[in-house]
Amino acid sequence: MNRTPHPSIAALMVLGSCVSLQFGAAIATPLFGVFGPALTTAGRLLLAGAVLVAVFRPRFWTWTRRQWGAVLLFGVAMAGMNACFYASIDRIPLGIAVTIEFIGPLALAAVLSRRLRDIGWVLLAGAAIVVLGLDGTGDGRPLDIVGVLFALAAGGFWAGYILSGTRVGALVPGHGALAMAVVVGAAVVAPFGIGSAGALAASPALLLPLAAVAVLSSVIPYTLEFASMRGLDPRAFGVLLSLEPAVATLAGWMLLGQSVTWLHIAAMAAVVVASTGSTLGAARRPAPAPARDVRHDTPTAPTPVAG
Repeated sequence: MNRTPHPSIAALMVLGSCVSLQFGAAIATPLFGVFGPALTTAGRLLLAGAVLVAVFRPRFWTWTRRQWGAVLLFGVAMAGMNACFYASIDRIPLGIAVTIEFIGPLALAAVLSRRLRDIGWVLLAGAAIVVLGLDGTGDGRPLDIVGVLFALAAGGFWAGYILSGTRVGALVPGHGALAMAVVVGAAVVAPFGIGSAGALAASPALLLPLAAVAVLSSVIPYTLEFASMRGLDPRAFGVLLSLEPAVATLAGWMLLGQSVTWLHIAAMAAVVVASTGSTLGAARRPAPAPARDVRHDTPTAPTPVAG
């Protein structure tokens, strides 16, 4: 039987999800030099998908063509979001990549609401990203433009992921669709990493950190967020997930030695404020149904900025 956690416990679960996710990304970054971002993404999604299929046991053979179409679209969006994000953090610092990626769901919020206030939040986030570009990596080097473009692409896929996840949530009951979408995402990304498969065969010991990435970046966040949504309203959930740029910056600094400047901190704070403002505004407006934030492949509250 599912139990509803106390709101304070649920809040800690969301924060735990953010920490697990971003520290998992920090662990994944060194693997890019051996496997490349594509194979690392595919391996993470495949291992996580196997665990989620075992846990949720989706009855996919009973799904209609329409339900399967929604799950496939969801999986493709998930693949693009994760692959572009990993390609981005292979080139630019983790905290900066997460900050830039947030422009996707913020822009989606503005498009869906068409309110000047939401457009203002997007402009604030956009100005912060310009500041990040001017400040560079923090050690005197400019940001890699390809890495920035990958982060923006990840944000675009994140917006598509939210829209397709919302449709899946309405069409397919339970969490089985999530498990199958993760497997689909792995299948979509795998061909792009096939050239690095030899490196995996030559370095089987690296399967252990890859499995750790799958657990930290997928299995644990999914589990914690599933449970926390029963104890938090959408506003609180969205505000807590808006802290991700700060958590990502901390993970990059602690585990990867990535530089952080005061301009970085100010820009990320501006994005957190924009995300929080958009979330609170969305919570005050009537929402037709729960949306799914699946940047990290997890169903979430009806906020476009959760993850």
